Amino acid sequence: MSKKLLIIFFSIILYCNTSTSNELKIVYVDLDKIINQSEAGKQISKQLENLNNKNIKKFKKKEKEIADEEKNIIKQKNIMPKDEFEKKVKILQKNIKNFKRDINTSRQDLDKKRVEATTKMLKVINPILSDYSSKNLISLIIQKKYIVIGKSELDVTSQILKIVNTKIKTVKLN
Repeated sequence: MSKKLLIIFFSIILYCNTSTSNELKIVYVDLDKIINQSEAGKQISKQLENLNNKNIKKFKKKEKEIADEEKNIIKQKNIMPKDEFEKKVKILQKNIKNFKRDINTSRQDLDKKRVEATTKMLKVINPILSDYSSKNLISLIIQKKYIVIGKSELDVTSQILKIVNTKIKTVKLN
């Protein structure tokens, strides 16, 4: 009798567990793909690339000016007095130091803008994911990069990408 009761008890628990797991719907999404391949994401990438190219042109011009200044100083080394030469060398070194600082500042600003743009995109994507999960009765959405193995049927990236492209046209950088 106790064995029958034990078997019935475990059967009920097992039945409850399987019915609970059927109600739990889990999917995953590749947010990096959505950010990079969405229309707004492509626009952000283009803006960042243009900004980077503008900085490169500016710094190449400045680098050429510094190189020319160095050549002139070297040419005049034997002609000018030693103290004046040392003064010009110190000015050149100061210019080089400022140039390197400006490059680093520019890179940091570009990286900061890239992070801000990604954050803006995620702020816009999160409500879309929330709405999608409530409409499709999804219990959990996991980011693809945190999954080791998953069925391809659980990947909703393309569906989310379509929604993002319809709802988000542009994201402006500061």
